[in-house]
Amino acid sequence: MGFFDRFKKKKEPEQLDPLHDLRLDKMKVGYLVDYASKTWEVVGFNIYEFGPRDTADEWSLRADGALCFLERYKDDEVEWSFCKKIRMSAIDENVAKHIQQFDEPPRKITYQGKQFTFDEEDGGRYLEGGRPPGQEFLAWTFVDDEEEQFVTIEQWGENDFEAASGFYVEEYEFTNILPGVR
Repeated sequence: MGFFDRFKKKKEPEQLDPLHDLRLDKMKVGYLVDYASKTWEVVGFNIYEFGPRDTADEWSLRADGALCFLERYKDDEVEWSFCKKIRMSAIDENVAKHIQQFDEPPRKITYQGKQFTFDEEDGGRYLEGGRPPGQEFLAWTFVDDEEEQFVTIEQWGENDFEAASGFYVEEYEFTNILPGVR
């Protein structure tokens, strides 16, 4: 330690700016947020890259033993969705077999007695924890007639398929964002 090192300011711990950091799009692992009469803990953060400028941020939220996902997609405007994973077998059609056989999904699927129509196909890279290198995936989204609910099918490699069901939400529905105690 040199003579002048004694006079250098010590680095202060990072402080939260409640007007800047306690926003839905700034949540970090450990944060708490209220939604649908439950307090959810952020237990994970991931990024989906769809191209050089198209990304979606995903927060894994846990409450009362349930794991759900809040996603923020920014294209021309910001769109928020809330979903949970479902079993592929919960979808009446065998979507995975159809994709493997025809290299595309069926045009319509049925989940819980409700019909969903193919809306869009995306491909990209999934960055767990928001860090590279990431894993490549394909995704197909199906929406209901009102375009309020959706089912997404993701393909990871040749034979690994996952499904999620959800609905679109508004940012203002999430309140009381607090940093966690981690």
